[in-house]
Amino acid sequence: MVGDILDIWRIQQNNWRWKQSHTNVVRRILGHAKRGTRVIYVAGNHDEFLRPLMPYGINFGNVEVVNQFEHIGIDGKHYLVTHGDLFDGITRLAPWIAFLGDRAYDFILSLNSKFNWLRHRMGFGYWSLSQFLKGKVKKAVDFIFQFEKNLVAYCKKRGFDGVICGHIHHAEIKELDGVMYMNDGDWVESCTALVEHHDGRWEIITWTKENDDVVTHVDSSSRKRSKRHTR
Repeated sequence: MVGDILDIWRIQQNNWRWKQSHTNVVRRILGHAKRGTRVIYVAGNHDEFLRPLMPYGINFGNVEVVNQFEHIGIDGKHYLVTHGDLFDGITRLAPWIAFLGDRAYDFILSLNSKFNWLRHRMGFGYWSLSQFLKGKVKKAVDFIFQFEKNLVAYCKKRGFDGVICGHIHHAEIKELDGVMYMNDGDWVESCTALVEHHDGRWEIITWTKENDDVVTHVDSSSRKRSKRHTR
């Protein structure tokens, strides 16, 4: 999990309100760890409170919490896995600017729902105003601070074949200067994730409500097979 799983910024804004849905997510993750799945939690800027504790080693129910780690792919390539905010000039040089940006994004998300309600009434399909505006802003940020290039340069210096990151909420797989750059996007609006197949291929998958039943069925079947195998 590549950072920002716990959005402490948002929880603080809501007077430290912790919802039942948050507990459900934590239980689901701990459930996978209990059944033997290796779970690695990479801290991001929204859950940065974990970072001072890392030198002492922190684990939650067999969930490893780290700042970054190395993943060796099925194809034998070495990938740096990091959230990415440490390479973001905006977050590092002026955290308050990033905070204001987060507040603005929350406002745009609420505006987006009203905007699309009007579009629906007029017979138009869904269009993400917030994602469009954030994409424009992030492109400017990337141009100024060269987020991707900084990551790639660091990986080349450390001898990594590629990097897996998040942070800028834009899912993408591409090669930059001989280094494979992979961003898993986000699970807020675009709902994307990176998957490594058994043949070594990497793919960006997008969750939709329409295929939720299929995913649930597959996950349930996997648990049944796991139980039979244990017996």
